Amino acid sequence: MVDEKKLKKAQTVYETLCAMLDEKKFHYDKHPQDLVITFVMHGDDIPMQFIVKVDAQRDLVRVVSPIPGVEFPTDKRLIGAIATSTANYKLADGSFDYDYDTGKVAFRLTSSYLDSIISKQLLEYMIGVSGYTIDEFNDKFLLLATGGMTIDDFVKKYK
Repeated sequence: MVDEKKLKKAQTVYETLCAMLDEKKFHYDKHPQDLVITFVMHGDDIPMQFIVKVDAQRDLVRVVSPIPGVEFPTDKRLIGAIATSTANYKLADGSFDYDYDTGKVAFRLTSSYLDSIISKQLLEYMIGVSGYTIDEFNDKFLLLATGGMTIDDFVKKYK
């Protein structure tokens, strides 16, 4: 159970997130009971679904985006592991999570607000860098999963 002080701080962060998204004219769905916001961004290719959760228990803001349509088949699961590892090595913020059992990929970026106040600018940065990073890699992961790109070509591109 989350104590009242932590919950109040989490609600303030949630309200700050909503205010930033409103200022930037995002269309999003609120789930205030869970301190969650969901929305879709459109990049150069595949639409990106975002789930932003304020975690009152751990004093975190977590941005998660499952990569739609990307599911490495059983015979390409090692390729998925190599690709996400290669991509993660180049990233300054965030990472791709890879589930070897399912072949699915998601992007995750977190920031703590423990003993601090999180700003609209940081929340905007988190959304922006997440969108940029996902847009850079989502189509490449899809090509790898479907055999349209080799892992050698992927590694050469992002080495």
